[in-house]
Amino acid sequence: MSYAPGQAKPEGTDANHRHGKSAEAVFTDVGVLRIEVPRDREHAIDALRGFALLGILMVNAGSFASTYFGVGVSDPAFSRPVDHAVRWLVSFFFETKFYLLFSMLFGYSFALQMDAARRTGSVFVPRFLRRLLGLALLGLAHAWLLFAGDILVTYALLGVLLLAWRDVRPGTAVVLALVLLGATATGWGLLAWLMAQVPPMDLPLAELHAKAHQAAQAYRASALEAIAQRGRDMAEGVWFVLVFVQGPCALAMFLLGLTAHRTGYLATVAQHPARLRRWMVCCLPVGVAGALFYASTQGGGSVHSPEHVGLAALAVDLATAPFLTFGYVALLLWLLQRGPAGRRLGAALQPAGRMALTNYLLQSLVGALVFTAYGLALVGQVSPGWVVLGVLVLYATQLAWSHRWMATHAYGPVEWLLRAFTQWQWPAWRRVPA
Repeated sequence: MSYAPGQAKPEGTDANHRHGKSAEAVFTDVGVLRIEVPRDREHAIDALRGFALLGILMVNAGSFASTYFGVGVSDPAFSRPVDHAVRWLVSFFFETKFYLLFSMLFGYSFALQMDAARRTGSVFVPRFLRRLLGLALLGLAHAWLLFAGDILVTYALLGVLLLAWRDVRPGTAVVLALVLLGATATGWGLLAWLMAQVPPMDLPLAELHAKAHQAAQAYRASALEAIAQRGRDMAEGVWFVLVFVQGPCALAMFLLGLTAHRTGYLATVAQHPARLRRWMVCCLPVGVAGALFYASTQGGGSVHSPEHVGLAALAVDLATAPFLTFGYVALLLWLLQRGPAGRRLGAALQPAGRMALTNYLLQSLVGALVFTAYGLALVGQVSPGWVVLGVLVLYATQLAWSHRWMATHAYGPVEWLLRAFTQWQWPAWRRVPA
């Protein structure tokens, strides 16, 4: 990664001075110009973003492929043991973990942007508000046209709160984050306890199957019907998940990411394999235990758990998923230091992470083209195993494409557009090595 703010450059590192500058040649409409850019980009953060793209894609692909995703009952068209096993593995390793990682990185990048504004003497607040507005507009288009489970609008709204709390002390930020995570998990735990006190109700299986069938029909019918169905999905449940599950947890991770940069803690720990191993030992067992309970109650098998058990599993997952997320972070940072293999891993992940927004939206575009009436309309017709295989192929393709793109371009396509909106001027499009 880099080293902590104010810390001397470690011996033997290839990093330039953390806040130094170097020149870079870029193509503009008036020719090739030489501009100054920050030298020591935090490459491990880019690698973490690139890694997070896999987890986001793995979860979102399940939502694209089946209208039974998140309903609480399994798709009768794919009820073989192998189908249940694949769904269980996706729930265990990926669900509810990777949006937390992206959220932490959002807070970390927020702190980086504040630092950059101070160094250049730029006015930060108006520019960041324009960035949030641009993110919200992208998110609205994404939600209606491609994927109802969009997270960008949520990030834009929560970003306003983060901006208001930008001067919060690190200790206070950690306390606020723990309160948000704890209150969310406790709230769902109390709901589970209350549900356990009343006589159990039969699951309305016929109604759930009919609803999933109608949604699939709409996504296959036409582009306009698919857009209308996304609106119904958002109105009937997506907003609830965003407000009462993802929203408070994402804000908590924003604050932890902000603190991780402001204190220099993440940059420092990333340089010490022993400390990374301690993080793995502390976090992974807790996260794995919670993920086991959560994945075993998600309707992936033929036996459906009582509603209060499912709610209790969600509460446990909300409390333990951050541990698994931190464990993943420590594991990847540790792997990045494993000699030539670690450097190759970082080189593969970093370009995708630098254009993570473009890749995130591209994943949804591919999903819409494959599973809705925009293209092949295969929703409900592809088994979970083939979906996972498709995810791996698409992710590998994105890594290769990102490497080629970032070799000749200053930013990803959507990053370039958002930067133009944020700065209210056209940024450089292409670049060549100095």
